[in-house]
Amino acid sequence: MIDRDQPLEDQIVKQDKIIKALMARANQSHELGNTAYSLFQSAITLQSKVSEKTRDLEAALSTLGRASDDLENAEQARSRTQVSLSDALESMEGGFAIFTDGRLQVFNEFFKMLIPDVRDAIDPGLRLNDYFKLVGNSRDITPRQEADRLNVAGVALRDDADAAPPFVFALKNDRWFVISYRRTSHNNTAVLQTEITAIVRSNRLEKNRLIDAQEHFLKATFDNMPQGVCTLSADGTLLLTNARFADLLSLPMQLTRAGTSYAQIVEYLNARHLPRAFPQENFEGLMRYLRRADTLHVRVRHNNGMVLDIDVHPLPDGGCIVNVMDVTAQFQTTQELEDRVRARTQELTKVNHVLRSQYVEQARVEEDLRVAKAEVEAAMTSKSRFFAAASHDLLQPINAAKLLISSLSDMAPGTGLEDTVHRLDSSFHSMETLLHALLDISRLDSVDTKLSLTDFDLGALMLEIAGDIQPLADQKDLCLDVVPTRLHVRSDRRYLARSVQNLINNAIQYTREGRVLVGCRRRGDKVVLEVWDTGIGIAKQDQARIFQEFTRVDHGTGAGFGMGLGLSIVSRACALLDHPVTVRSKPGMGSVFSITLPMVGQDVAKPAEPVDRSKTLDSEMDLIVMLIENDPGVLFAMTQRLEKWGASVLGASSTEEAVRLLDDIGMSPDIILADYQLDDGDTGLRSILALRERTGIDIPAIMITANQDAAIKEIGAEHSFSVLTKPVNLSRLRPLIDWKTRRMPSSAHLLHTDESLQ
Repeated sequence: MIDRDQPLEDQIVKQDKIIKALMARANQSHELGNTAYSLFQSAITLQSKVSEKTRDLEAALSTLGRASDDLENAEQARSRTQVSLSDALESMEGGFAIFTDGRLQVFNEFFKMLIPDVRDAIDPGLRLNDYFKLVGNSRDITPRQEADRLNVAGVALRDDADAAPPFVFALKNDRWFVISYRRTSHNNTAVLQTEITAIVRSNRLEKNRLIDAQEHFLKATFDNMPQGVCTLSADGTLLLTNARFADLLSLPMQLTRAGTSYAQIVEYLNARHLPRAFPQENFEGLMRYLRRADTLHVRVRHNNGMVLDIDVHPLPDGGCIVNVMDVTAQFQTTQELEDRVRARTQELTKVNHVLRSQYVEQARVEEDLRVAKAEVEAAMTSKSRFFAAASHDLLQPINAAKLLISSLSDMAPGTGLEDTVHRLDSSFHSMETLLHALLDISRLDSVDTKLSLTDFDLGALMLEIAGDIQPLADQKDLCLDVVPTRLHVRSDRRYLARSVQNLINNAIQYTREGRVLVGCRRRGDKVVLEVWDTGIGIAKQDQARIFQEFTRVDHGTGAGFGMGLGLSIVSRACALLDHPVTVRSKPGMGSVFSITLPMVGQDVAKPAEPVDRSKTLDSEMDLIVMLIENDPGVLFAMTQRLEKWGASVLGASSTEEAVRLLDDIGMSPDIILADYQLDDGDTGLRSILALRERTGIDIPAIMITANQDAAIKEIGAEHSFSVLTKPVNLSRLRPLIDWKTRRMPSSAHLLHTDESLQ
């Protein structure tokens, strides 16, 4: 019934009303109940409630007393705090104020009295925006610019801003302040007025000091510049100049004072020291020129010998600045350089004239050399063509002679002519060797020498060459050994074979007893082919010249034969193939000749075994041989040799005759031996193809030719026939015939034509 949060006075009034109501009720109950017990009971109950309410009233009075004491203490503390706050605000050097809910609540006296024409409006309840408007409109503030007043008004409009940039202002008595404000908690705004007069005055003094120092520095620099400088105002009068300007132009003191006109200076210079130093005699003409050209540059020579550069540039205010520089040293240096360049140019012109004359002469000499080179190349080509053409005619009789000598050798035993036949064979062998050497040198010296680089089995080539030269070693009772190898190399097979053959021949010629060994070694990706001998050896001083033409080294022993061309051919061929050739030797200890070759993938097959030629030559050749040869002597000698081997020979001098013989016998031959170059443009290739077409059989064939052209070997590989060069080596011809005829029966095949059936 009593709200304890209400004031104590209200609680006491309510309790009094409650007690009176209870007492009235008790009296009423007494009147209604007449018994003594009920009255006694009511009295007891009423007394109990009165006592309880009395105790509550006493407690409430006690609480009211304590609250009154606390309130009195709080009021005293508030009074002390307010006094302390007032004292603190008054003790601040600047102005301070607090705006609560946008209205002035607390401020110090300094805040009120700072701006005289605003102090009357500074009272509690003043709105913050109104305060800033009063400050912005005050006549006692002297902002540096009108924009400062607008800044103050802008600050007043932004009520929602937490803070604003400080606003600096000056009072009329040169006092400077900063007004700033910041939002605090509980929607309060603190405004501060801070005096910065000492800082502003200190900065002003420092600024003035720096300006003075800079001015002094600039003046010292200006006066001590190596150039003369002056400025002219828009009306053509002198504003500023340095001492160097007067010195360079030799101006008197009165013409260097401020206010001197441009016309006076020009008139003085034209009359005395520097005529035409300024082409425009009046200032208006000078400025019109500067507006067109933007700058004026004049180089003049002073009467005292100085050379001056005068530059005039316009200034934004309508005046101009004149710069005068002494360039005497640079001018003299430039003049000296120009003189030296002129002299050097004359020298170079003379040298150029001489060089042109030499160039013309050199061009004439080069033209003569070109013509001479063309003539030499033409001569070399003509020589090569001559040797190529003559080789057939030269080798044909030699081939025929060798074949006839071979037949004589078979008939000579027991007739007393055996020695004569042997000497005749040696003579023809020497002649054949010399002719091959001359042809090789001719081909190597040719300007259009072509290489045919292929990959081939080096071991097979070594065995083949050794087989051809074995009879020469047998004649001298020398042991010729070849170490088998499976290595493959990349080179021109013909030129390499000729080089290795010459090295082995050379080793046999200069070895009286012992052996000749041919083998090869690996050196990384290279193969070194070596020919060892136990011959007479070569002295150190002779090892370089043995590769020259017509050089023989026999130390007076008379060893060897020939014209000394073998090693020259080896050197030229290997140089053309880029195969280095070396020699190691000591007199009496033998020699080792080496050729270094590029190695390629090797064949894993077993190396070829040398052919047992003695057994081959002794066996009977039961074959029909078609022999096509346009030289009657060679045809006769070859026919005789083949018949001695047991073959039946069909001799023909042309393709037509060979086809006619084929038709006459009605069967195909076992093998075709054909010369390449026949009469009237006919060739052995045409003969082989015609006979194969006629018989319908791929008849084995061997081309025997004096032509060393590699193209013939390519044609042979294309059409499946072998190629042997003249003079033919019988020790190679017989095994080759036997090998090629093993692929078909020894008896001839009948022709499958209508004519053969008749």
